Amino acid sequence: MKEAQGVHRSGFVNIVGNPNVGKSTLMNALVGERLSIITQKAQTTRHRIMGIVNGDDFQIVYSDTPGVLKPSYKLQEQMLEFSRSALVDADVLLYVTDVQDTADRNADFLEKVKRISQGGTKVFLIINKIDLTTQETLEGLVAFWQKTLPEAMVFPLSAKERFGVTQLFDAIKNALPVGPPFFAKDQLTDKPARFFVDEIIREKILLNYDKEIPYSVEVEVEQFKEEERLIRIMAVIYVERESQKGIIIGRQGQALKRVGAQARKDIEAFFGKQVYLELFVKVDKDWRSSQSRLRHYGYDLNG
Repeated sequence: MKEAQGVHRSGFVNIVGNPNVGKSTLMNALVGERLSIITQKAQTTRHRIMGIVNGDDFQIVYSDTPGVLKPSYKLQEQMLEFSRSALVDADVLLYVTDVQDTADRNADFLEKVKRISQGGTKVFLIINKIDLTTQETLEGLVAFWQKTLPEAMVFPLSAKERFGVTQLFDAIKNALPVGPPFFAKDQLTDKPARFFVDEIIREKILLNYDKEIPYSVEVEVEQFKEEERLIRIMAVIYVERESQKGIIIGRQGQALKRVGAQARKDIEAFFGKQVYLELFVKVDKDWRSSQSRLRHYGYDLNG
C-alpha cells in the first residue's frame, strides 16, 4: 500500500554484536561516511558513535557500539554499558554476527536481544561476511538464527563488499516509525570534529603497534584551530606506562612520525582541507582503571 504524501519516518537504529563481526564496517556502509574505526583488532570502538542519514521523507540515526565482552577494567565496563544501553532506546536493533561467530560467545547478551524482540522491538539479525563462506554453510546459519531469534528478520550480507546493504537499508527505512526528524537535516553525526581526529589517530596506533599498546592508549585533541585553508591540530597520545611512551615514539621518533603522517592524510580526507598535525606522548598512569580519568576522556560512567 502506497503511503500518503508527506509522511515522514525517523528513528534510532542501534548496531550491536560481538567484537570483530563487522559492526563498524556495516555502520560506515549504511551511512556512506567513514565514521567508525575499522581494523582487524578487537575493541576498536569504545563509544556509541551516531551516524545520521537524511532523505526528504526519512531520517535514520544509526548508532555503532563497542563489541560485547566480559570487562577486565573500568574502561571495558563502560564499553559494555554503551552496548547494553543500545538495547533500550532502539526503534530497530541490528544484531550483527558473521559466518564464524557463535551464539554461545555472549549468551547472556543474546538472551537480552531475544527478550526485546519478543517485547515488540524490531530486530534484524545480520549475518555478515557471507563472501567468506559457502552457500550450504550460509543456509545452515540462516536456519539456525531463524530458530534462535524467531521474531527477528535475517539478512545475510557482506558489508565490506557492499553486497546486500541496499536491501537492508530499504528494510530499515520501512521499519521506522512515522515522526519528525530528531536532528537538523544537514547533520551527519552527534560527535564534534575533535572526536573524529581522536578516532583517526587512535586507529593508526591500532594498525602500527602490537599487543597491549593500542589498548593502553587514549588520544586527546588539545588544539583544533580551523583557518580558511588549513586546520592546525595539536593532540596528545596518553599511555599508562613510561615504557609504553618509548614504544609509541620509537627510535629517533620514527614510529610517531609514521602515525602522524598516516593520520594527517586521513584527517585531510575527512575534512577536505590541508592539516598541520603535531603529536605529543604523555604518561597518564592506569587511566583505564580510574573513574575520574575516564570521565575526563568522555566516558560517561555511572556513579
